[in-house]
Amino acid sequence: MLKGLGGLGDMAKMMQAAKDMQDKVQRLQDDLDNIKVQGESGGGLVRATATAKGELTALEIDPSIFVASEKELVEDLILAAIKDAQRRAQDRSQQEMSRITQELGLPADMKLPF
Repeated sequence: MLKGLGGLGDMAKMMQAAKDMQDKVQRLQDDLDNIKVQGESGGGLVRATATAKGELTALEIDPSIFVASEKELVEDLILAAIKDAQRRAQDRSQQEMSRITQELGLPADMKLPF
């Protein structure tokens, strides 16, 4: 393509590689919106669903735990389920980032996006 221009050909390759990397990272960011994880507490009585970016999208509560005298317990279960979903979202996001860095031939501990 740029044959005979010395180092400019290499520069063009580097620029294309950087563009490809940027495109892959953007696709990954978009994919994280579509990946769903679920956290739970109370043996599944409360379930929280979030995207891999950590955005809470749903909360399911078994009606059997709605007893006025157990209000604090229900609140604790809800918080625990949300925290579990957020932790799982962060873990999944890190897994996806690690996968993309490996595909790009980058060091495993490299942080994306830059």
